[in-house]
Amino acid sequence: MTTWPGWHRFATTDPPAPPQPGDPPRSLEERLAYHSAFVTIRTPAISQLATQVRTLMILGRHQQTTARPSLIVTGPAAAGKTTALLNVGRACHLAHMRKDPAPPGSAHAAAPVAYVLVPPGATAKTLITEFARYLGIPVTTRMTQTQITDAVCHTYTAAGVQLVLIDEIHRLNPRTTTGAQTADLLKDLTERLPATFVYAGINVTDTPLFSGTRGAQLAGRATLVDCGPLPARHGKREPFREVITDIENALDLHQHQPGTLPRHAPYLHQRTAGRIGSLTRLIRQAAITAIHDGTERITKTTLDAVPLDHLAEQHNRPTRSR
Repeated sequence: MTTWPGWHRFATTDPPAPPQPGDPPRSLEERLAYHSAFVTIRTPAISQLATQVRTLMILGRHQQTTARPSLIVTGPAAAGKTTALLNVGRACHLAHMRKDPAPPGSAHAAAPVAYVLVPPGATAKTLITEFARYLGIPVTTRMTQTQITDAVCHTYTAAGVQLVLIDEIHRLNPRTTTGAQTADLLKDLTERLPATFVYAGINVTDTPLFSGTRGAQLAGRATLVDCGPLPARHGKREPFREVITDIENALDLHQHQPGTLPRHAPYLHQRTAGRIGSLTRLIRQAAITAIHDGTERITKTTLDAVPLDHLAEQHNRPTRSR
C-alpha cells in the first residue's frame, strides 16, 4: 500500500463482509479466509478520527499562507492505530472517486490519498524518496534532496493529493541531526502541499517528537487522537462489551451461541488489556480453531487456549498465574 497502485487496489477492493441471512453457505476455505482478513470493527477512535479528518480537510481547503492543521493518532502497540488510519484513508479515497469519477475506459488520473511509512533510521532524503516512490516519481542517486522534494511537491499537487497518511512517526527523533532534518522536511511539506497530514505512531507524546522547538511547532499544529485501550466502562456505557458484540455478530460459525462473548467481557478485557488489536486477534484465532476442530463455536476454554501476543500475555500473566 506504499505505492499508488497498491493503495488504489486496497481502497477499491470491497472489504470482507459478514454472512447475511439468505446468503449461500460459504465453504470451509472461504470461512477460514474470511476470519483471517475479517471486518474492520468501528471503534470510538475510528469514528473520532473520521470526524476530525473531514473537519480539518474542510478547514484547510482554502488556507494558503501557513501549514494546515494536522492530526496525530497515538496509543500503545496493538491499539488499532494503523487500522484507523487505513480505514479513514479508504473512506476519503472512495468519497473522492464518487465525487469525481474517472471517464469510462480510462485510469483514474487523480490520487487523493498518499500513504507513507517512515523508514527505520529515516533521514530527510530517505523519507522524501518514500514519498517519491509512492507516486512512481523517478529518482536517481545523483539527485539532491532538494531536487527530489521539488519533484514530489510538483507531482503531488498535480495529482490532487488531499490527504497524506504517515505511519510509524515514532521512528523520528528530532534530537539527532538526521532526525531534526527529517522533522524539518515534514514541516516544509505541510507548508508546500495543499493536503491535510495525519500521522500515526506508538505513544507519540512520550517520544522526543514533542520536545524542543520543533516539538512545540508540531504540538501547536496537531490535534491528538488517542487510540488507547478501550475502557470496560465509560459512564453508563460499556465500550469494550459493545465492540465484543460487534465482533461476535460478524463471526461465521455454525454452532456459536450469540451472547457468549459479551458475557466474557471482563475476562477478555483482562486478557487483552483493552487493546482492540489483541482482542480481534484472539477472537479470530479462536474462530479459526473452532472451524478446524469442528466445534464451530467459541467458548472461554477455546479462548484460554489461544496464545496471544507477548505484550498481552505479559499484562495478563499475574492474574492467570493466580
